[in-house]
Amino acid sequence: MSDHWRFSIWNMVRYLVWLIGQVISGSLLVARRTLTPGTFAQPSIVSFPLRGTTDLEVTWMASSITITPGTLVVGTAHGTDTEPATVFVHSVFDADRDSVREGLRDMEDRLLRMTRGSGWDDRPEVRADAQEGRRP
Repeated sequence: MSDHWRFSIWNMVRYLVWLIGQVISGSLLVARRTLTPGTFAQPSIVSFPLRGTTDLEVTWMASSITITPGTLVVGTAHGTDTEPATVFVHSVFDADRDSVREGLRDMEDRLLRMTRGSGWDDRPEVRADAQEGRRP
């Protein structure tokens, strides 16, 4: 667990700039959908098991989701020794659950790079590249 925390100020700045961009683009989407005649929402609710294990990672992830326009954490399930913590996310504009999960996975990847350092990445293809000495 000693290598679990490699908090990076640089990665925090990168994450916050990216998150601000998500808030702005989400706000523009909400405004456009509100002003455009026709279907406003295509809602869905997805369960998303988290790879973040600490209270800080889970809380920051849930907060990041909730401040992004068009998404809201409607519930959480505590993790156990055999199951990860899970958030239940309501998406107003994306009925495609896989697409919602992809966006959440991207957000979590960025967040975990901030809390665990640039070398952290849990995707199998990145782990394989790292074992072969290639950068993601």
